[in-house]
Amino acid sequence: MRYKLVIEYDGTPFVGWQRQKDGISVQEVLEKALSTAIREPIVLFGSGRTDTGVHALAQVAHFDTGKKLDCFRLRESLNALVRPYPISIHLAESVSEDFHARFSAKERTYIYRILNTRFPPALDKNRVWWYSYPLDVQKMNEAAQLLLGKHDFSTFRASECQAKSPVKTLDFIEVKTVSSNIIEMTVRARSFLHHQVRNIMGSLVNVGSGKWTVSDFKKALEAKDRRAGGQTAPAAGLYFVSVRYE
Repeated sequence: MRYKLVIEYDGTPFVGWQRQKDGISVQEVLEKALSTAIREPIVLFGSGRTDTGVHALAQVAHFDTGKKLDCFRLRESLNALVRPYPISIHLAESVSEDFHARFSAKERTYIYRILNTRFPPALDKNRVWWYSYPLDVQKMNEAAQLLLGKHDFSTFRASECQAKSPVKTLDFIEVKTVSSNIIEMTVRARSFLHHQVRNIMGSLVNVGSGKWTVSDFKKALEAKDRRAGGQTAPAAGLYFVSVRYE
């Protein structure tokens, strides 16, 4: 039997989604909870790997077991067992054996949030990038549209990225003000390079702050060189929002 989970988590206390030797991961907490609930060793497969400090609103994962499970009771048990970690299981359901959380995914959506105020956040600490100087959101969105479609994203690729190719296709990207002081970038693609979204946002902030023009941003993309890009935006502002399957 194969089961699917939809998971929300605050990434602040974790070294990321994937198991690591040097700290606690979301995967490790969930595998321990699942193994306790089901009473057999469980391996969990996620739809994407989030880095240290990155959050998720609807991460998707699957696991296999020889037992037939009551999905309502499974969800309730897991939400009790993961305490006190900031993880919440929204859904547990049985799926077909050909479903794979990662390889069956057709599109992934991320958002990146900036708090654009002179004063630092209190309630939103570790959940936004606090940027205290004014940003021109219209210029940021204008530059962002240059990334639509298929490109070599080497400028926005982390040096430790293990992807075979820097070529990716962005299906959607938009930067807009969602409240008086919150700026959000939404981006959708089938898959992303390591740090791609954060590196894009770091470069867009160069445009918004006036350090770069839109033309400078285009030149950075065309350089296909990480050294031509802006800073890597902090992990705290990044959210893995959803995964689309057929």
